[in-house]
Amino acid sequence: MSKSLTIALSKGRILDDTLPLLKLAGIEPVEDLDKSRKLIFGTTDPDVRLLIVRATDVPTYVEQGAADLGVAGKDVLMEYGSQGLYEPLDLKIANCKLMTAGPVNTPEPKGRLRVATKFVNVAKRYYAAQGRQVEVIKLYGSMELAPLVGLADKIIDVVDTGNTLRANGLEPQELIADISSRLIVNKAAMKMKHARIQSLIELLAAAVERRAG
Repeated sequence: MSKSLTIALSKGRILDDTLPLLKLAGIEPVEDLDKSRKLIFGTTDPDVRLLIVRATDVPTYVEQGAADLGVAGKDVLMEYGSQGLYEPLDLKIANCKLMTAGPVNTPEPKGRLRVATKFVNVAKRYYAAQGRQVEVIKLYGSMELAPLVGLADKIIDVVDTGNTLRANGLEPQELIADISSRLIVNKAAMKMKHARIQSLIELLAAAVERRAG
């Protein structure tokens, strides 16, 4: 079983964009992931299985060795702190931007800035690098509401089209990072199953190139 691989994925846009790349690498789930409540799926490669976990949990499953590989957004990896992982490949999917946003035409407050976000570590590093004192308020969703009800001056969130921000009277402001999904690999698995994982990385890299072309 040493050559078998477990890949952690999360449902949603990343999964939808990852499955065609895996297919080009010869790996397809044997059943429809959207129509099943199962969390572990076999694939057309008998040595590869897929785990379906929360997006924010993918790095944990991979770093702790419950999965050999995973696919996670760069935003999740920046927040998680991925020193315990290899990040060998940018899959160039689920592209978006991690940005600050605030009410349209509203000047910066003079005192301590209050920032609402689920990216608490990213926010602290970003403002520390600017030498700014901020109060970071952790929220898990509906970030746009925070400035509207006076909970925060700004938010930090992932921005795709920006339509949700504009619909709530907010505007994207400072770019923190361009985001895409990355292939991540457990460090021990990379040593123990090097040939198998390296082969998959190369197949996926070729699939990314083909998709770009």
